[in-house]
Amino acid sequence: MGKPTGFLEYERVDAPAFSEEERIKNFNEFHDRLTPEEQKKQADRCMNCGVPFCQAGMMIAGMASGCPLHNLVPELNELGADGNLELAYRRLSITHSFPEFTSRVCPALCEKACTCGYHQEAVSTKENEKAIIEYAYSNGLVKEITPENRTGKKVAVVGSGPSGLAAAQLLNSRGHLVTVFERSDRVGGLLRYGIPNMKLEKSVIDRRVKLMEEAGIDFRTSVNVCGSKKIEAETASTTFSDKIKYISADKLKEEYDAVILCCGAANPRDIKAPGRDTKGIYFAVDFLGRVTKSILDSDFGLVNNLDKKDSADKYEVINEARGKDVIVIGGGDTGNDCVGTCVRLGAKSVTQLEMMPCPPTERLASNPWPEWPKVLKTDYGQEEAIYKFGHDPRIYKTTVKEFISEEVKTPDGKSEKRLKEVVIVSLESKKDEKTGRMMMVPVEGSEKTVPAQLVLIAAGFLGSEIYVTEAFGVEVDGRTNIKTAPGQYKAVVKTAGAVSKGAASSKKTAGIYTAGDMHRGQSLVVWAIAEGRNAAREVDRDLMGYTNL
Repeated sequence: MGKPTGFLEYERVDAPAFSEEERIKNFNEFHDRLTPEEQKKQADRCMNCGVPFCQAGMMIAGMASGCPLHNLVPELNELGADGNLELAYRRLSITHSFPEFTSRVCPALCEKACTCGYHQEAVSTKENEKAIIEYAYSNGLVKEITPENRTGKKVAVVGSGPSGLAAAQLLNSRGHLVTVFERSDRVGGLLRYGIPNMKLEKSVIDRRVKLMEEAGIDFRTSVNVCGSKKIEAETASTTFSDKIKYISADKLKEEYDAVILCCGAANPRDIKAPGRDTKGIYFAVDFLGRVTKSILDSDFGLVNNLDKKDSADKYEVINEARGKDVIVIGGGDTGNDCVGTCVRLGAKSVTQLEMMPCPPTERLASNPWPEWPKVLKTDYGQEEAIYKFGHDPRIYKTTVKEFISEEVKTPDGKSEKRLKEVVIVSLESKKDEKTGRMMMVPVEGSEKTVPAQLVLIAAGFLGSEIYVTEAFGVEVDGRTNIKTAPGQYKAVVKTAGAVSKGAASSKKTAGIYTAGDMHRGQSLVVWAIAEGRNAAREVDRDLMGYTNL
């Protein structure tokens, strides 16, 4: 360990964030870096405890505790404290594919399970990880493995989010010929269009993808893998690409030795309420994606012109929120991203509705360490809304009961219904007599009408998109996640009259595998990376008879 008494001598210091006043003027990342000297002190706080829960990655009470990648956290902190960031990067690369992503967007499962955090502030492992990977990039240490010999085996990865990228990286390093298919116009999946630029600048993705391309991975963007012409038409509006191409699942199964489905849990949960079809109501993931695409298509002109009067004419997406009363339905990370985005776009007001009660400010006795702490967190978007509007945007135990529209004339003289107000209702917890489960139900007489010209639904995801699973003929569970045997990644594939593992066809077809949110359901980037790496090992073992990944 770096300094045995470090956790007693040094207090936790986080990297400074730009002020709310400054950061809401653009979509740039807003955290500065600690000095190397201060970063060493933070690494010195690691206790090198006897049982490092930080790297355990186990499930406790149904929630993750510690890093599912099993990063060598105490060792990395010791090397960081000694100033040996090159060796720290070498050791980090053993377990982790993309530290530059998780060190920006991960909720730091490692820190929530940190032994030091039992009595005081946890070790800042997430920022220590960022210091290591950024040092490695700055000093030319980050390189993808370009294999000297190829196996001749071809693997198709459908989806270029974190799980797809992780699987592609490992399989390419083994010598397999890897092609990644992405239906959007740029590589990255959730990382690209699901996470705003101020949390993960897209240049961070681009520099990694460039290295992966140089190592031999073939990325094909604006390609949607599906099963029929009807599906092509139905899915045309769900992609962030102006020039979409299509390829059939059967073609992939015939041309490749293995196919890994990494398409994410892309089916958003809807809100069933009267007036839902009114213009001005969008799924959060679509809204955030349009904003990011506008930023990228404008070569970051949108980022630098938010406060200019003619911006709304030049960058149409600003009109989505500028001067409007915005309601965000959902209290999670995506809901917070919507709050921060709408503040930047110049919303008149932003209100965030959360169905569940407000969490406690400290751990309850029923939620002991090292369980995930179920405590109140005020994230960046809420901080910015508090600064801009003078109050916390969140309203707990509340949802939308009805969307109210008004008829307006469009520039071409036609009439259309546009959102004017929403009726919100308070909720209370009651036991369902049939199931015995506790449910949130409306409180009679608690309805209230509030102005709203834009509603963003950030209520989570229900699972994978059915057109992909049907195209590949794979079984799904009750949550529409692809079925596999426990602890495995090979999909259960439908056959005529039976269900078995593997593809059902008289000709040679690829084995079908899955990873990430499409397999385990809506989750975190770090879990997706872990899934992609594990799926790659299983594919390699099936193709080669063994694996050394």
